[in-house]
Amino acid sequence: MTESSDEPVICSAKGCRALALHLLVWNNPRLHTADREKTWAACAEHRDTLGSFLDVRGFLRRIDPFPAE
Repeated sequence: MTESSDEPVICSAKGCRALALHLLVWNNPRLHTADREKTWAACAEHRDTLGSFLDVRGFLRRIDPFPAE
């Protein structure tokens, strides 16, 4: 995820319009090289559900706080 605009980053959960507070860093080893990291943004409400979705598949690497501006 790369955001170059001044637009606020919203949660990646379908239909959610809340501001992102966390970055879920993940990688699908079947598709991506080991050094590649993909990210989903998550609000407080969806942090655990999005994290669980990735974790059960073995994709979740870590959850970071959303970087301060």
